[in-house]
Amino acid sequence: MLICCYQMSISSVNPVNGAIIKTYQEDSEESISQKIEQVHQSWLKYKDTDFKSRGNLLLQVSKLLIERKNHLAELMALEMGKPLKDGMAEVLKCASVCEYYAKNGAEFLSDQVVKTSAAKSYVSFQPIGVVLAIMPWNFPFWQVFRFLAPALMAGNCGVLKHSSGVTDCAIEIEKVIVDAGFPANVFKTLVCSSKAIPKVIENPYIKAVTLTGSTEAGQKVAEQAGQLIKKTVLELGGSDPYLILADADLEKAAKICANARLINNGQSCIAAKRFIVVKSVAEKFTQLFKIEMESKTTGDPLREENDLGPMARAELRDELHQQVLKSIEQGAKCILGGEIPKMDGKHAYYQPTILVDVTKGVLAYHEEIFGPVAAVITAEDTEDAINIANDTNFGLGAAVFTENLELAEDIARNKLAAGSCFVNEGVKSDPALPFGGINQSGYGRELGMFGIHEFVNIKTVYIK
Repeated sequence: MLICCYQMSISSVNPVNGAIIKTYQEDSEESISQKIEQVHQSWLKYKDTDFKSRGNLLLQVSKLLIERKNHLAELMALEMGKPLKDGMAEVLKCASVCEYYAKNGAEFLSDQVVKTSAAKSYVSFQPIGVVLAIMPWNFPFWQVFRFLAPALMAGNCGVLKHSSGVTDCAIEIEKVIVDAGFPANVFKTLVCSSKAIPKVIENPYIKAVTLTGSTEAGQKVAEQAGQLIKKTVLELGGSDPYLILADADLEKAAKICANARLINNGQSCIAAKRFIVVKSVAEKFTQLFKIEMESKTTGDPLREENDLGPMARAELRDELHQQVLKSIEQGAKCILGGEIPKMDGKHAYYQPTILVDVTKGVLAYHEEIFGPVAAVITAEDTEDAINIANDTNFGLGAAVFTENLELAEDIARNKLAAGSCFVNEGVKSDPALPFGGINQSGYGRELGMFGIHEFVNIKTVYIK
């Protein structure tokens, strides 16, 4: 992909058959600068609007998303292979986060009085300006609204550089904001490749950057933004461990674990990736887990009966397959899947796959596996399971399955190194709860009260 200022084009490709869906002319460097300036000029007025007005506009966005859910879900199915039922659920979740901040944002951003020697002192939360969002293809709407709803409620404005493969989704998000009645240019989509990002970050009107993507992408953005003293929030990769202890309800755990591994066809930062099973129940759990994994139907994402569609792009599928082959070469054993389906056309399908006998030194033990491949790791006991879970450079989510809730809470709260820890449930994001990671999974938080405080000026006011 060439740099945007050369006025090249980008295309979205259907992962079912490799066909080009639509081609877009990239924004020139001049056009990008103009868009950012338009958003900044809009912010100069929008920042002074009241919470009630902002909240009412977000409620209108929520309403439009619900009305358009079928159309938006179809776009996701075409551009990145998400099954229709999953796409509709994603759009409804976006509607819920808009409603959440519309109803709670004013409280989260209300002045906090602090008693000091002053006659009056308090903390005020002020908008900072234009926030650049760099977003991936795997959840084309949710990743954006997770940032956009609190940003708009806080009085900020936004510029989106979405993944090129879901450009039509990005354009539709801007349409929703416009149709909801927000002031002109509070949010703009940039149609360009990733090579344009450095120039965008340099733009003086960009005050902060939020990125969801790979650890490598986060490193590059953080380095440049840091040199310019611009705040960043990074939600990066993960290799989430799921601990299955000796007293776990194995049938329930197997069902939840399969769904957690295959969410979005395994293409999720918080999809379950490493299943760490205590030795005494490893064989039984693996049998049940295999039954659940192989029960999922794979096929055309536009057909509602299918649980899984293709991966987002054929090259991503091919990279995943190489990870599987390398893991097997290093000693892992494949008991399900592990093959590229023989089908006509340039498809991106991959079978649900289970690797067992995964030990330290095997690729699947260490690397993030971004697709429908599960790594089963056997632990000697609970302590060993915890140690294996924390033996990673990541730290996004984790889960533990046991009937001993007191023990489970202690493990989740005190023992597992991750931004989110769930008990007897798969890791998921919720508008009311902060979401983010530690270590190479990133820093900062989205969602909840903490998410809306990331991109505001936390200002002390002191009156003697």
